[in-house]
Amino acid sequence: MGRDVARRADRHAAHPAPALSRAHGSRRPRRRHGRGVRTHPGLAAPDHGQPAAHRPRPREPLGRRRQPPPRLVHRPLRPLPAHPRFVRGRVGRDAAAPAGRCLARRPEVRRRPDGQPRRGEPDLTEHPPAEAEQPYTPDPRRWRILAVTLVIGFMALLDVTIVNVALPSIRSGLQASTAAVQWVVSGYALAFGLTLVAGGRLGDALGRRRMMLIGLVGFLVSSAAVGLAPDETWVVVARLAQGAAAGLLTPQNSGLIQQLFRGPERGRAFGFFGLTVSVSAALGPVLGGLIIAALGEEHGWRAIFLVNVPIGLVALVFVARMVPGREPAVPGQARDRADIDVVGAAILGAAVLAVLFPLVAVMSDGAWVLLLLLAAPLAFWLFVRWERRTVGRGRAPLLDVGLLAVAPGYAWGILLGTLYFTGFTGTFLVLSVHLQESLGLSPLAAGLMITPFAVGSAITAPVAGHYVSQVGRRVTVTALCLVLTGLTAVTVLVPGHGGDGLWPLLALPLLLAGLGGGGVVSPNFTLTLGDVPPRMGGAAGGALQTGQRIGSALGTALAMSVYQVTVASTGSAGTGLRVALGTALVVIALALAVAVRDLRAARQRTENDRAPDGDAGSTSTRSTRA
Repeated sequence: MGRDVARRADRHAAHPAPALSRAHGSRRPRRRHGRGVRTHPGLAAPDHGQPAAHRPRPREPLGRRRQPPPRLVHRPLRPLPAHPRFVRGRVGRDAAAPAGRCLARRPEVRRRPDGQPRRGEPDLTEHPPAEAEQPYTPDPRRWRILAVTLVIGFMALLDVTIVNVALPSIRSGLQASTAAVQWVVSGYALAFGLTLVAGGRLGDALGRRRMMLIGLVGFLVSSAAVGLAPDETWVVVARLAQGAAAGLLTPQNSGLIQQLFRGPERGRAFGFFGLTVSVSAALGPVLGGLIIAALGEEHGWRAIFLVNVPIGLVALVFVARMVPGREPAVPGQARDRADIDVVGAAILGAAVLAVLFPLVAVMSDGAWVLLLLLAAPLAFWLFVRWERRTVGRGRAPLLDVGLLAVAPGYAWGILLGTLYFTGFTGTFLVLSVHLQESLGLSPLAAGLMITPFAVGSAITAPVAGHYVSQVGRRVTVTALCLVLTGLTAVTVLVPGHGGDGLWPLLALPLLLAGLGGGGVVSPNFTLTLGDVPPRMGGAAGGALQTGQRIGSALGTALAMSVYQVTVASTGSAGTGLRVALGTALVVIALALAVAVRDLRAARQRTENDRAPDGDAGSTSTRSTRA
């Protein structure tokens, strides 16, 4: 419609209609056409004795070719100035969104019924102009802020695995049932995964300092409630609250890294974050075993949770003093209220619940809960449709699904992280169970057996994060090859070996796998979130970590199910361990295939950008992924 109006306006400017006088009223004067001639604006018209205002248009001979209409030149629309009358909310934290929202209502930007622009039309609502972003000013305290937030992230992630060695003590101390003990582990992972994306979006909208303070207070209160629990119901409910608080805390780390760091520094920061993720998962059983060995089984499992309280109180003071609040608005544009997509959060929560609940409850409630997995694809499809409709209506989405097209490799990075954590978590859970139940090792000894993996991750995670901006996805491909090599050696050596002299034989393969593991997590964070705007960093990072939580739950259920079924059918714990580890290796090999696919796609994008008709300005941004 807008193009038709513009075309008629141009024709009217090229051929103005004659004005009407009062003598002729409102009727148009009758044209006089000569025989064998046509009107043409470039030729003189004969004077037929009429006033100048009523003379007919000039004419041309029949044989002369008619001039083509003037060519319509499409000019990009300029953002309208933000005015309080037109500002209702922003897309994420971007100050240029009110202008984009006004443009979305103009007739020049035609949209389909699902809210997306038609082919050839500009999409100015989801991705405002880059020049409207807040200019980057390095914070001199950014590395100290990162250290404080990583301590909090380490504490939240540590509680995922530290409780594994305390389960026998919890069962004996509270006379808890098997289902309750299972939910002590599974409930934390379930609530953790449900709140990650919503917590990241709240941090983007309301400020990351505010959300870290709220999440940290909730985490401390729930940790104290678990440590002082009088019965199993109290423990399960408190663990659910603790997982929800951890889901509010963890995505603020990736959001702050997006906000505080740029260029190679961002890769180094994500390297330290990846180190935190890897080491916390590996050191959880070791630290839990040390605390229980020092304080005894009766009080040791309570101290595992109560130790969070003093550490969290100190971190609370540093967060209030150091972590920045909401980003300032872009100069010249007003700050508006934050839009929270409550319906989108509910739909995504239902989708994640449909995936996580069957995986964490299959061991206690039976295989019937796996039927809920059938509802997960429908829920995710509804979420994508709702988010596109939300963007089309000019409101802020919970998660901008347009990132799947705008940020190269974002979807592949989430899939890679999900597959890697599926194989990684299942491997070490089954290995720990085998060392304790089949070989008779104590929780502390079983945890120390896995320590070489944590040492290897601590060595390579910062280094890989530093060089990922130069090497790109090749770091992840090489690291996954090392992980596969090390875990293959573990699969061959451990099942047929007794407990005596196992640690020297197991140390080298686990160290090799740890060297590879440190090069997977942190580079994947950097490459997946590298093209995401800082205003969407919290929600995008929450989506990536949600995939990791889903992978952890899937890996736990898959590995334990394969291990128990194989042991029950063959009667050999060694065979069960070999089959379970082989299944985990297949999943990690799928992660390697995804990394190779993303590497090839990145190289293809680099070649297209370097072509003569390509965009030279985008080469420096995207070539680092190759």
